[in-house]
Amino acid sequence: MTAFRGPGVWWWRWRRNPLRRRSDALEAWIVLTVWAATVTGGVLAGTAAAHTVERGLARERAERRPVVALLAEDVPRAAGAGPVWADVRWRGEDGAFHLGQARVAAGSPTGTAVTVWSDRDGFLVTQPPTASAAHVRAAMVGLMMGAGAAAVPILGGRIARDGLERRRMAQWDAAWARFGSTWGRKTG
Repeated sequence: MTAFRGPGVWWWRWRRNPLRRRSDALEAWIVLTVWAATVTGGVLAGTAAAHTVERGLARERAERRPVVALLAEDVPRAAGAGPVWADVRWRGEDGAFHLGQARVAAGSPTGTAVTVWSDRDGFLVTQPPTASAAHVRAAMVGLMMGAGAAAVPILGGRIARDGLERRRMAQWDAAWARFGSTWGRKTG
């Protein structure tokens, strides 16, 4: 069972108090700084990462074009197989024929039209993500980067607070060693 904490207990490090040590005030400033750096750093890093990913995926959508390619070979029918890799030919924007490999349905004959994606140089590329998929991907990357950036000040604050705690424990040990031996004596 925990004791009831009144409204003033939460702010005891900030109030004037004869029992407050300098390390308590330093710890209060560390905690405040860590939380401020965690929130601002996490939000800024996450937002910047999300915008960067969003711009990169928008550039991919703008640069990549669907192209109709023709199968250059017969694709054998494989039992229970889905799409298989096969050679395809297409005419690029420069008018030259290009040869590459794409995933096509098993059992397709030579000359079957297949839609592939090409970049400006005529190389085969993957299909760019849709706008909604790009938003989701950017949001996920932003969340991961924000969490990673927020972990840095939390870890640094934890290390600083552990150092303060070790120092306080050493001070307690020194005080116990100095005054503990006098407690067994009778006065008077």
